[in-house]
Amino acid sequence: MTEAMDVPAAGSQTVSNGTGLPTGRSGTGSAVRRELARYLIVGGLAFVCDTFALFSLTQFLKVNYLVSAPLGFVGGTIVNYTLCRTWVFERRRIVSTPAEMTIFTLIGVVGLGANELILWFFQSKLKIYYMIGKAVSGVVVFGWNFGARKLALFR
Repeated sequence: MTEAMDVPAAGSQTVSNGTGLPTGRSGTGSAVRRELARYLIVGGLAFVCDTFALFSLTQFLKVNYLVSAPLGFVGGTIVNYTLCRTWVFERRRIVSTPAEMTIFTLIGVVGLGANELILWFFQSKLKIYYMIGKAVSGVVVFGWNFGARKLALFR
């Protein structure tokens, strides 16, 4: 069974209540804004990795866009997880790295499903270039990933 704890993330500072004891809360408005700003940077970098793979595999290697998207997702998820764990979020709820990465990836897989659906809808139904769909899905998936990961893993 995975033990859930309120553990400071690598390089983070513990919030104190003036007694020198941690409050166990990093959900203050400024902490959430700081994490959101950092997640924008990290999510943007992961999005660039993911999108570069999607575009390169599809345009140059002629891999179907619905196959290229999950391949790009793997690279983006690795970048995202590593930086979220070490820099973005100030506290971790789960001590077990394999369990944490599993939940992180499962949240990402839901985002990948939304990404695939949006790409398919834009390309197949609306007849709009798949990269336009990727831009739309990037916004949708960003919101989902940040919210779900913050609530499930990094409170």
